[in-house]
Amino acid sequence: MKLSFSTFGWDGFTWDKLCATAKECGFTGIEIHNIHEPVFSGYQNLFDPALTNVMYRELVEQGLCIPCLDTSCNIADGGNFANSCEEIETYVNNARNLRVPYVRIGARPCGSDKEDRAAVMKCLKRVVPFAKKEKVTLLIETIGVFADSAKLSETLNSFACDNLAALWDMQHTVRDCNESPENTVKNLGAYIKHVHLKDSAMVDGRMEYRLIGEGSLPVQDMMRALYSINYDGYISMEWEACWMSEIDNFELIALHFSNYMSRFGNLARQTRAKRLYDNKRGTGKFIWQKDTLIDCTFPQVLDRLVEEFPDQYAFKYTTLDYTRTYAEFRDDVDQFARVLISLGVKAQSHVAIWATNLPQWYLTFWAATKIGAVLVTVNTAYKIH
Repeated sequence: MKLSFSTFGWDGFTWDKLCATAKECGFTGIEIHNIHEPVFSGYQNLFDPALTNVMYRELVEQGLCIPCLDTSCNIADGGNFANSCEEIETYVNNARNLRVPYVRIGARPCGSDKEDRAAVMKCLKRVVPFAKKEKVTLLIETIGVFADSAKLSETLNSFACDNLAALWDMQHTVRDCNESPENTVKNLGAYIKHVHLKDSAMVDGRMEYRLIGEGSLPVQDMMRALYSINYDGYISMEWEACWMSEIDNFELIALHFSNYMSRFGNLARQTRAKRLYDNKRGTGKFIWQKDTLIDCTFPQVLDRLVEEFPDQYAFKYTTLDYTRTYAEFRDDVDQFARVLISLGVKAQSHVAIWATNLPQWYLTFWAATKIGAVLVTVNTAYKIH
């Protein structure tokens, strides 16, 4: 598990102090919230193009990295379109120079939903090609306009670009949209490249931030959902000093976060015990290597898919309202297999099916195979005679 913390809310720390705190508290990443803060533009300007190679080498030698740069611009603000685009491009340039893979952008409501979405699309159409050219990925955070991850998924699908992905902040998907971690992962899947994590609780109808593990956010469910898609990015702690005035020691807060998150190490090892293989573009995972003969039955293949990717979609047959994750699809297969057995179907039985390209055809195939029956497909072009 890779942990980082955001510099948001801790502007008084020097860069050396941030690096020392990261190493002492078990973090390997420092997420920079605002590159224009004085701490990053002083004597050793972190983002000075003439010094970036030196700064990058120093980070590597300390076992640290910068996983993400966070812009504060609002891409839903159509009235500030030019400034937002220029700011994002500035961040992308700095990310490229310092070998930072991601730049975070956000969309906070400014007008009607239609107006906000139009402003977002206009901005993205300009900055995504620029990010692609510079080989940096823009991450839209699940806040504001996109706290509903289904809306974010729709936007990301409209671009279908490796240089535009998602940053998941569970605080907002759960609190603002009452969305479970499982549903967020179903909607966003491999689009999730970076995670912001904090905790909170509802007290008398009012939300209060808490130390991680002391609130009511489903952190364990979030971790299980992330491991179900073999997430290997950073989980970044967010904390503002004003959230709990009685605790103002950043090192103590960071150490508590690191200690709490260490409990999920076993869960990670259990989930990733079997090796997965990257696809060519590095955007997804395969269970088996290409052109390799595997010694598995069809039911074993389906079981392995459910084991590795339970919350990923297996089916999205929208015209017949049949949408299933791999886990849900296996449940349907098992149920139909029981029905076939109750009708007398057994191993070596011949099961004929006359159907076009429908979910029922696929269910019948997998159910018959699970029983050991032989599927006999009937040509749908046959005439009655």
